Amino acid sequence: MYNILTLNKISSNGLDLLPKDKFNIADKEQNPDAILLRSASMHEMELPASLKAIGRAGAGVNNIPVEDCAKAGIVVFNTPGANANAVKELVIAGLLLSSRKIIDGVNWANSLKGQKDVAKLIEKGKSEFVGPEIAGKKMGVIGLGAIGVLVSNVCKSLGMEVFGYDPYLSVDKAWSLSRAVSKASSFEEICKECDYISVHIPLNEKTKGVFNKELFAKMKDGIRILNFSRGELVNNPDMKDALESGKVGAYVTDFPTEETLEFKNVISVPHLGASTPESEDNCAVMAAEQVRDFLENGNIKNSVNFPDCELPTYKKSCVCIIHENIPSVVGPVTGIFAEKKINIDNMINKSKGNFAYTMVAVDAILDDTIGDTVKAIEGVISVRIITK
Repeated sequence: MYNILTLNKISSNGLDLLPKDKFNIADKEQNPDAILLRSASMHEMELPASLKAIGRAGAGVNNIPVEDCAKAGIVVFNTPGANANAVKELVIAGLLLSSRKIIDGVNWANSLKGQKDVAKLIEKGKSEFVGPEIAGKKMGVIGLGAIGVLVSNVCKSLGMEVFGYDPYLSVDKAWSLSRAVSKASSFEEICKECDYISVHIPLNEKTKGVFNKELFAKMKDGIRILNFSRGELVNNPDMKDALESGKVGAYVTDFPTEETLEFKNVISVPHLGASTPESEDNCAVMAAEQVRDFLENGNIKNSVNFPDCELPTYKKSCVCIIHENIPSVVGPVTGIFAEKKINIDNMINKSKGNFAYTMVAVDAILDDTIGDTVKAIEGVISVRIITK
């Protein structure tokens, strides 16, 4: 029986994939094998010794101490692409709102309640809310993952000239991207060419505050920036100056703060990117499936701190080893099985950064003594033996 701790309300569509005869699911659990969560913060949480996996029902993992988890042998999963359509739709809404001054116009129209001749006042005042059409304008999409590709394709279908930039564009995403999207060679090219920019890159030490005064200086005057990725990608004081000078004509953010609420020409969206029932269902299903496959079979898919690693169905036992990415682990592991005359049916070893994962399928039913022996190898963090 596996114990699953939920830190947020998780869609039943996902939880129902964890059979009650194998999984105990609760929002209070002292010794969880896995945690499922959405936005709850784990940074102040003491990681239980029993914890093997964390399933984040969403793409961002800033609420999880990923590096600490890796050092403890805890696999952190996320659900890339599960909420992509929801975010894409909100980006397109933000694009239109930023261009046509719709919110300002609606707020002004509502302010006319109780006045006479509202229709005449509307006709007289509507010129204050003129905004350009998006057809024929240039859109720059920075980051061509699941969301960025969808945004690029829709903007192209709306008649925009689209430029995409992503130095790490995967083959799968490239197949999904419209051939009509132009490939930009740098951030700077996007800034120089485009009337709108939509941001879809992860937050890390390299990207934090990347939208700053130096980058704004390279942009067209009046550019409109859509940020549905992470608020910290933008240097807020520099954004304030750019908005006041007119260098940035509008800033749409899904991550408003006390600071940005004071800026002019900001459209503050209350983090609604993935707030659709369809998105919550998709993310929950994907997170539950990944955690279940890891706990029951040892397979890893869509982990942010360990490599994707999967073995075909094995007959008897599989030894799953989380270890440091050093050259002195795999040899001793195979040596242990050779010494005990245990045949290895299949084996896979992959690495990601400073950490690695090795799966060894053997033609024998193993006991814990093998696990203890493997665990004693220098660099090994954790060992699980899964028996069919």
